[in-house]
Amino acid sequence: MRDLSLHILDLAQNSVRAEAKLVSLSVLLDEKGMLSIIIEDDGSGMSEELLSRVQSPFATTRTTRKVGLGIPMMAENCRLAGGNLSLESTLGKGTKLTATMDTKSIDCLPLGDLAGTVTTLVSANPEKPDFLLHCQSPRGEMQFDTREIRAALQGVSLGEPEIAAWMMESLQEEIQPIFGGVTL
Repeated sequence: MRDLSLHILDLAQNSVRAEAKLVSLSVLLDEKGMLSIIIEDDGSGMSEELLSRVQSPFATTRTTRKVGLGIPMMAENCRLAGGNLSLESTLGKGTKLTATMDTKSIDCLPLGDLAGTVTTLVSANPEKPDFLLHCQSPRGEMQFDTREIRAALQGVSLGEPEIAAWMMESLQEEIQPIFGGVTL
């Protein structure tokens, strides 16, 4: 994958497949240039056995193919950029993935189109789960919560094209000052 937002899209889809009710996405940049991406859900979680082997490309729960590359590719990108990937999961309770990387590393992928990624996740899954996005850097922070949007829209689907366009524009406006419009 050519940017981190595509990794986030792929990994958040795991949470959707795990039937999460809430998927929390955090993108945090500290003053030293260390980036943390945290994806946490309240889905079905993983067994100890699956958790022990999930960073292998030959471990997957999908029946349509025999490889699962999302987590192993993200782990390798973290390692190359001087960071790490950790996973915590409890069967029946959910999963938390934390990816860290040094944005000053030449091997750190750009953040990419985070607004587009979140808009795609919400538009592709308009009824459930809910998504919570938290972005923070020394320049500021923002939060986007589909539960608040659902309450304000009073039954209008988040899959409506006008809603998707509004989400994209709003997210771009809020994310740009936090990360400076630069893709890291």
